[in-house]
Amino acid sequence: MKTEKRKIAIVGAGIGGLTAAASLLRLGFTVEVYEQAEQFAPIGAGIQLTANAMQALGGLGLIEPLRSKGFVPAAFHSREWDTAKVTNVLVMGKSLEERYGTPDLMIHRARLHAVLAALTPCKCIHFSKKLIGIEHNGSGVTALAFADGSRAEAALVIGADGIHSMVREALFGADEPRFTGRVAYRATYPTERIRGLAIDERAKWWGPDRHVVHYFTTPNKDEIYFIAVTPEPNFRVESWSMVGDKNMLRAAFAGFHPIVRTILSAAPEIRKWALVERDPMPSWWENSIVLLGDACHPMAPYMAQGAATAIEDAVILARCLEHVGCDDISKALAVYTASRKPRTDRMQLTNRENTWLRERTDTEWVYEYDAWRARLALPESSPT
Repeated sequence: MKTEKRKIAIVGAGIGGLTAAASLLRLGFTVEVYEQAEQFAPIGAGIQLTANAMQALGGLGLIEPLRSKGFVPAAFHSREWDTAKVTNVLVMGKSLEERYGTPDLMIHRARLHAVLAALTPCKCIHFSKKLIGIEHNGSGVTALAFADGSRAEAALVIGADGIHSMVREALFGADEPRFTGRVAYRATYPTERIRGLAIDERAKWWGPDRHVVHYFTTPNKDEIYFIAVTPEPNFRVESWSMVGDKNMLRAAFAGFHPIVRTILSAAPEIRKWALVERDPMPSWWENSIVLLGDACHPMAPYMAQGAATAIEDAVILARCLEHVGCDDISKALAVYTASRKPRTDRMQLTNRENTWLRERTDTEWVYEYDAWRARLALPESSPT
């Protein structure tokens, strides 16, 4: 069999794409990753790696490397926006780790990304590769065309290229995500800027139509992150690098508890982006092209499961391919979809409610999931 017929191409070197690369390499596959950026940059924000995400990453040997760079809270507190009254407490720390076998970790996204990138050889990651076309020739090979004029071929193409996925568009046509009418302000900064203010290690402050989440992101708690979500129906910029207006942020949360206002005001600079979503898709694949993560099931950050579900997707897809090899890719993709869609469909719809953990919540169906051991489902009917 020709080399290109056994090669797997991953479009997008974000968290989902790099987890897929590491998982497939671990199982003996040949992988090439194509990233449109010119290089990796330390952008992004804090990220919550809940137990299900950490179990998946644990299969790649990353629990201790991540623990050394992140923070494990003792508890998560839900509080009323103005009075600080506690409405729910999720016990975390040692108790949660004993229950699931992995910690629940808070970390800066850039540190997670760097740890994942280190698992894939540099020669396998190709930068400045903006995808402009995909062609499946019917003989088991898919061709990729890039804006720089280069081309690549592979037995399987994995679209891990985010909510504005070119791979999804090539499969199912162009469409636009739905704006939620809300925006998210976020910032990561040194904890010393809040001048010794006593705060929860991880908390969410619930307002009538807006909220704030904050947590520490380093082992010694010297860095804090917050995300503040509020209605702004006329703002539609999704860029993670867009600078936000601190005066608008303060005004939006003027009535919140003084602790929240202090955390928001202490940020030296903030970023702002519009939150979008999609309904669950009927299919994630066609021929030898498949989607994972935000490319097929984007969700707002209300359950802290966007990255987690992409990580799970990557592991399950790798397991499905290991089971059948590259000789029956359609079967592997059908099993992958059948194994993942019911969970991510439920996650998207639950996430939309934005009530997760406000009161006492059944977290088992989310946190106990272990992508390396989860039962693979029977395949759905293959796409025509």
